[in-house]
Amino acid sequence: MSKRDWALLAATMVSLIYGVSFTIAKDVMPTYVKPYGFILLRVFGATILFWLVSFFGPKEKIQRQDFPRIIVAAFFGVALNMLTFFKGLSYTSPISSAVIMVTTPIIVLILSAIIMKERMEIRKIIGILLGLFGTAFLILYGKSMGNATNASLGNFLVFINAVSYGFYLIIVKKLMDKYNAFTFVKWIYTFGLLMVIPFGWSEYQEIQWQSIPVTILWEIGFVIVFTTFFTYLFNLVSMRELKPTTVAVFIYLQPLFATIFAMSLGKDQLTWVKLVSASLIFVGVYLVTKKVKSN
Repeated sequence: MSKRDWALLAATMVSLIYGVSFTIAKDVMPTYVKPYGFILLRVFGATILFWLVSFFGPKEKIQRQDFPRIIVAAFFGVALNMLTFFKGLSYTSPISSAVIMVTTPIIVLILSAIIMKERMEIRKIIGILLGLFGTAFLILYGKSMGNATNASLGNFLVFINAVSYGFYLIIVKKLMDKYNAFTFVKWIYTFGLLMVIPFGWSEYQEIQWQSIPVTILWEIGFVIVFTTFFTYLFNLVSMRELKPTTVAVFIYLQPLFATIFAMSLGKDQLTWVKLVSASLIFVGVYLVTKKVKSN
């Protein structure tokens, strides 16, 4: 296999892990671990792993003036991002969560136009409106099957998570241009850990470890090791060989993997609302990311 093939495989693995994680995390929450307690577990575990790996990476020193950007990145990329996502996932269904996450590339485009003053074409504006309409349709009418206790609130929180992640991608770009990823990601997670402790500590203390089945313990470990740590490593592999736009396209596989996995386990059902919403979002995303050939 060529380096590009390995990069494509790595990007596919990221989407597969995220798609499966929607259902796995739902198994854990809120029966065995409440959302904020689960986030504290995830961030704490990932912080330890990132610090351990950093000792084997390049020896770089972060300049003092870059720490404010790292702290802001920690807020949007770890704290707000995870707090809204896990809380939202505890209220809604795996498929709805995955479909809403597909709006992230559209949100990044909007934020880039506002913050970085990038020019937007009419085709992209139409795509953005279609994608946002599809998301709004899902939030308002996407009543989920199974144990979705408050689908509307859950879908809204997952959407806030997508916006937060969009801010994170823009903020972290300058850090990626300046440092090796392992130099600053350990600090992003360290500051993120400090931010989520006040929210997750009480729920963490409520965890009854002795009553948690072994299968649930494995699922908790999966989210910490694979969904957080390994997905970041796979992203590094893919970003070395592929353009950012190519890597971003793979996020569109997440709803597909999430739907197949959730339905195969009988955890969720596909409804016409989800189909219509997904179709609008996919058409919008296609228009946004379509590359027009120059004459």
